[in-house]
Parts: sequence; C-alpha cells; structure tokens
Amino acid sequence: MANFQMDPDWLRYHPDPSKPRYVPPSGAVDAHCHVFGPGDVFPYAPERKYTPCDAGKEQLFSLRDFLGFERNVIVQATCHGADNRALVDALHAAGDRARGIATVRDTVTNRELADLHDAGVRGVRFNFVRRLVDPKPDAYYRAIIDRIAPLGWQVVIYFEAADLEERWDFFTSLPTTVVVDHMGRPDVSQPVDGPQFGRFIRFMTEHENVVSKVSCPERLSRSGPPNYDDVVPFARTLVERFPERVLWGTDWPHPNMKDHMPDDGVLVDIIPRIAPSEELQRKLLVDNPMRLYWR
Repeated sequence: MANFQMDPDWLRYHPDPSKPRYVPPSGAVDAHCHVFGPGDVFPYAPERKYTPCDAGKEQLFSLRDFLGFERNVIVQATCHGADNRALVDALHAAGDRARGIATVRDTVTNRELADLHDAGVRGVRFNFVRRLVDPKPDAYYRAIIDRIAPLGWQVVIYFEAADLEERWDFFTSLPTTVVVDHMGRPDVSQPVDGPQFGRFIRFMTEHENVVSKVSCPERLSRSGPPNYDDVVPFARTLVERFPERVLWGTDWPHPNMKDHMPDDGVLVDIIPRIAPSEELQRKLLVDNPMRLYWR
C-alpha cells in the first residue's frame, strides 16, 4: 500500500464552507473540479510536481449537494498524470450526474479511449503551465487530437496569459471545441480593456469553437478574499460578450493555493456579480455545460 505524505506547505480544502446566499438554478453544473486519490487506493503519479492532501469523490459530492449544484465536470488532476482511475471511479459512482476530462498519452489505445468514453469522459486536458508539468511538442498533442476527434471530445487547455501569443498558431488550429481554464489566467492588475486581455477577447471573437471557464478568482486576484473585486470585471466581460460560450466551476479542492484557502460558499456568491441576470446565470450554469457534456 502506497504511503503518500502531502507537501508540507499544502493548504487543505476549507473544512466548513459557508452556505451560499445565492441559490443556483435547477440543474446547475460545477464544471471544473477535481478528485485527489485517496492515494492509498489511487496512487499519485511518480512524475507529479506536487503531492496533495486526499480529496476523494465522497467529499466532492457532499460539497456539490451542499452548494446547491446538480452535476459536476471532474477534471483529471496533474498529480495523477495519465492514470485516470480515480476520475473513472468518481464518474461511475456519480452515474449521470458527472462527466470527466481525462489526461492521456499519445500511446493511448482505441479500447482505452472507448472505455473512458463509456465512463463519461468527454475531453482531454493539455496543461502548458510549466510549474505544474513539462509541456510536450505540438506534434505530441496533435497525435492525441487525431485519436479523440472521432469521439466528439473537446480539448481543455490550461496556460498562463503570456503563453497565448507564443502558442497562438497551435491553439487557433485545434479542430475540436476548445475550453480554456480560468480565462487564460489574466493579469488582473492590468486593465480589462488592455492589450493582454484584449488578445484573449480576440481569441474568443475570431474562433467560435473556443469556450472559457470564468473560474478561480481566488487564484487570479491581487485584491484577495472575500470579494476578489479585481477579477469580477474580467469574468463579467466574458459572460456578457460570449454568453453561449462560458462555464463556471469551483476548482475544488483548489490545488496549489499558497496564501489562503477559499470558502466555496463565498465563491458561489460571486456568480450573480459576473452573471447579473437570471438568463445569463442559466446559460453559464445549466445550458452551456449541458450542451457541452450531456448532449
């Protein structure tokens, strides 16, 4: 049995989140969350760059119900590498109430992809954040895309804002639905109408296959909790300009947070600040994720 010790500076998820004042609409989806282990059942990957605390499916589903959500989209965590067993186990336990985003290698077989699809996986994630993974050559990712495209899967990309210019040609050439994690991690100390975020707006404007998660204010904010005021204009801009192409998620259990652990109830209460009408909230939390993952 594996014995994993979490990193000494690891922050555990909030043990007692507040009940949000905002009540999500019926059928709401938390479209970005993770499961970690437990490591003695689903060992963490040898090549991982961090060792988290265990945060299993039971805790995730309990939080889902407490916050008032109906479904989850569970994203494979980098600490598990391409071993998707913890993800698949959670999908089986959730039944039709969860879908998954996997990590696969270019050697994945058609049988393995079919099994993942049957479990509820609907996409793969490519991580370009160098402090978390070692990015591969473009040809590596293209080999995977060729394999998953017939399944109708999407590609989820996670990158830093500065990476968008460098990888523009690659990102804009992807033939699938492309979902960007956390708005491409903008520098929220810069103007929302400035050139950096303007490049991301252009990315979405010129490429209608691009969807953005308007998530993780706790990860992007300079002003900090509980209001994360500096992130709100960025997320609201995307929700109002691209109402059919935005998703929201908690990012539970908030991996690699260094200065504080957010209260998930407080994060839910930010939703009406970035999606100020009931129509926008329904698109963000119900219509868009249902179309992308349960159609």
